[in-house]
Amino acid sequence: MIAQIFNIANLFVIPFWALMIILPNWKVTRRTMESYLVFVPLAITYLYLFVTSITPENAQALSNPQLADIARFFANENAAATGWIHFLVMDLFVGRYIYLEGQKTGVWTIHSLILCLFAGPMGLLSHIFTSWISKAFFPGVQGESIAEPESP
Repeated sequence: MIAQIFNIANLFVIPFWALMIILPNWKVTRRTMESYLVFVPLAITYLYLFVTSITPENAQALSNPQLADIARFFANENAAATGWIHFLVMDLFVGRYIYLEGQKTGVWTIHSLILCLFAGPMGLLSHIFTSWISKAFFPGVQGESIAEPESP
């Protein structure tokens, strides 16, 4: 069952990443990513896995974390799935932040979103640098929202 939850969670996030990367200016993408509902199923899954993977020994080890204890904790399949769902939720949340900031400021985000999909903190760092570079070399772009062309 844990493997199924893991696989479903991995598949669950793909449409949201695809929308932000491939169709960033689509009205459906904006509406979807402006909502926190995207995170509810993953957060509930995380909560379930977290509660079911905590034992008194794990709780003791996590209350005063040592690297060796954390490594032993994540050697358990339930705990590893819990950690992975944590990554999925947080990376998607950071990706959403990057996407919304790009929509608000006009800063290019595709490269940062792709990096964030595979390595969240690197995507965030990429976005920070891209924002700084955009402000320094293209100050007129900042603050301009990317608008979807209106239908005739």
